[in-house]
Order: sequence, then structure tokens, then C-alpha cells
Amino acid sequence: MSRARRILASLVAIAAIAVIVAIWIIRGPGPMAFGTGPNVALADYKAANPTGVPAKLANASAVARGEYLAKAADCMVCHTAQGGKEYAGGLGFKLPFGMLYSTNITPDKETGIGNYTDQDFLNAMHRGIRRDGARLYPAMPYTSYTYVTDADALAIKAYLFSLPPVRATLPANTLAFPFNQRWGMLFWSAVFNPDTRFEPDTSKSPEWNRGAYLAEALAHCGECHTPRNIAFALNNRKKFGGALTAGWRAFNISSDKATGLGNWSDEDLVAYLSNGHATGHGTASGPMGEAVDHSFSQFAPEDIRAVVAFLRSVPPVASPDLPATTAPPAPPSHKDGVTADARGKMVFEGACVSCHGWSGESAVSPMATLTGAWAVNDPGATNVAQIVISGTKRHTPDGALSMPAFGNAYSDDEIAAVANYVTARFGSKASKLTAEDVAELRKQTAQ
Repeated sequence: MSRARRILASLVAIAAIAVIVAIWIIRGPGPMAFGTGPNVALADYKAANPTGVPAKLANASAVARGEYLAKAADCMVCHTAQGGKEYAGGLGFKLPFGMLYSTNITPDKETGIGNYTDQDFLNAMHRGIRRDGARLYPAMPYTSYTYVTDADALAIKAYLFSLPPVRATLPANTLAFPFNQRWGMLFWSAVFNPDTRFEPDTSKSPEWNRGAYLAEALAHCGECHTPRNIAFALNNRKKFGGALTAGWRAFNISSDKATGLGNWSDEDLVAYLSNGHATGHGTASGPMGEAVDHSFSQFAPEDIRAVVAFLRSVPPVASPDLPATTAPPAPPSHKDGVTADARGKMVFEGACVSCHGWSGESAVSPMATLTGAWAVNDPGATNVAQIVISGTKRHTPDGALSMPAFGNAYSDDEIAAVANYVTARFGSKASKLTAEDVAELRKQTAQ
């Protein structure tokens, strides 16, 4: 071999090694790599099977089991447009490079998945491949669903095929080039989708493994609560450290004591997941409120406890932009406390005080109490502004609790002012939202 060829071969080898190292760095660890292991194939696991459904449904039909699993996977929320029919798709996802719409997963043969075979369905769930061979975008969380067992995935299919077929023509995606080239997802999936089923960790308890399966494979918690890397894949080096998702802040749910769940009691976590409220920590709204109403609140009590056991074990990740402590109740009189933002105070007095009170301790419902809430202690005020814009409707054991949407009643400047006032009066640090910030938040949730 000539000297020139040897140099060229060396450069090619160096480039190949650099690419491999770069991919390894970007991909990072898997979502359950923090476990001490060893992990084994499900067939080789000697303890209770952590997959499937709770014991009370063990002998139920495939449709009944699939219904429970579909709710655990929160399929309906993402595949139902506002005001549309359940599972018929059309929900818009605002991405940095365009709008993406969810698909129709009713058994309609023309516009839904009625022609999907079992293998077609498994390919979509585990590999992000449609029946026609086209690649799905990871807004469909197949990199999490890949851990779902074949049996559970096919039970979900049985449930979906039991639903009435809905003929629904969906809006066209508006993704910019090159993101509109589905074939490119072949390479993305090769790097970021492990295409492997759940493997229990033999060093952990059966309850922990059940919680891991629920949180990682079905509920796909990391898809919202884990920040993303430069390739828009989950950055599990900061697992559950919180992220901005769909215009809302998904908070830190690692075991960090200052800015995560480390200072929550087990009962706090059980209450929050079961009904969307934990005293002293706030009420779930936005996407998390939907996840509670349509998914977590449907879990068997033992499954909620299993998720809590798993969350407790996730290594702490700090959120440096969040305060380490929450603020105490505000003064009961409007004459005391924060008064600097006169416009924000005026909006709060006209639209908010009757439910939330000047002290932040609601006389209407504990779920309307602002004291201690994560949202008001976030100096970014993202969720405070979104709740004002979009309102919230929660379904509790005592009935529905609603806060009206004020997005059409108030200007961007007024919403910024009231959000800044709320975080200053009830939180640890005042936000500094502008009208431009609020206008951008509106875009993030507009379909």
C-alpha cells in the first residue's frame, strides 16, 4: 500500500472512530441504566412478573387487559383532538420545526389502523414503523414503548380494535425540510431506539421492577420530564430533571431534595398521582393534569405505589433555576405583601382572588391553593401563565374543579403582569414575563 493510501486509510479510521465516539456521547445511558443490575430476560426472572396488569385483571379478557394498559400508556390523550372523537387523532404538536398531528388509531380501515396485523402493530409500537413501511416521528414515544412486552402491546391492540371505527381525515403535517423526510428517522432510530423489551433488574424488588415497567415502558414519564439532547432524544444523564414540553414546564421528578421529589412523602406522591393534588406541593394542570385524569388516576393502588417506589430510586438531578424552598403563605390582606405590580394586582383582584385568596390559601378548594405550589415557585412562571391562558379542568373524587380560561379576556401584557404578580406574592422569586413571552406561550399550545 502506498504512503498516500495509508494516510487516507488512517484518516478514514480516525473519522469512523470519531463518529462512533460522538454517537456514544450523544446517545448516553439508557433510561434504567442507573440500576445496579444485573438485568435478565423476562423469561428468566424468578420473582413475580412485573409486566401485564394488576392481579384483579389477571384473568380478564384481552380487551379488558388492553383497556387498562392503554390507559396506563395514556394513548387517548395524544390521539384525541380538542373537541374530536376519542382515539381518532388530529391533536397538533407544535415543534421547533413545524406542526405534527397525531394519527387515527381507531379500527377504521381507511383512515385508522383497521388493516394492521399483529406484527404491523408491534412494528409501530416497538420500532416506529407504520404498516406502509414509513417511519414514525418520536412524538409517538416508541423509544419508550419499545420496552412494552409483545403480550401487552397486543392486548392494547385488542382494546383499540374493540372501539367503534372513526373515519377521520387528518390535517397535513407542516414540518420544514429536512424534518419532513421520514426516511431520515431510520438513522435516528438506529442510534436512539434500543428495540428491546423490558428486562427486570434482579437487584431490585418486584415492586420496583413493576414501577419501572409502568413509568418507563407504559407511562413514558421521561418523554416529558427528561430534557432532550441536540438530536431531540432523551438525555438520560439528566434523567427526570425537568423540561419544557408542549409549552408547559414538566418539573423535576428525580430524587433531588431541593428541586425534585426528595422532600415529598410517599403519601404526597400517591395523592398527586391518584388525584392530581398534594397538599403543600400544588395541583396538576396542563399535560400533567390530563395524565392524572386519564391515566394515573385509573391505576390500581398497588401500581401507584410501585411507581412511587421507582421514582424514589432515580438519582438526584438539580434544577439550578428553581428555588430550594417554597415561600410561606402570603399576608391575608391585599394591603400587605407585594404591591409593586399594580396592573398585575388589579387583574388578580378582578379575576383570581375570589378563588385563590390574598394569602394563597383557597377557601373554595384545597386544589386551588397557591401556597407551596411548584408553579408559583417557578421564576419562569411558564405554567402560571399557561393556566391563566388555557384554564384547567380537573376531575377529583369530589367532582370536577374548573378554572376558566382567561386567554381571550386579557391581553398578553395583562397575563404577563398577573403571572409576575402571582409569583412575587406567592412564590420565592418574582418572574419577569413580558407580553412577547406570553405570545410565544400561546403559540406553543395552539392547534
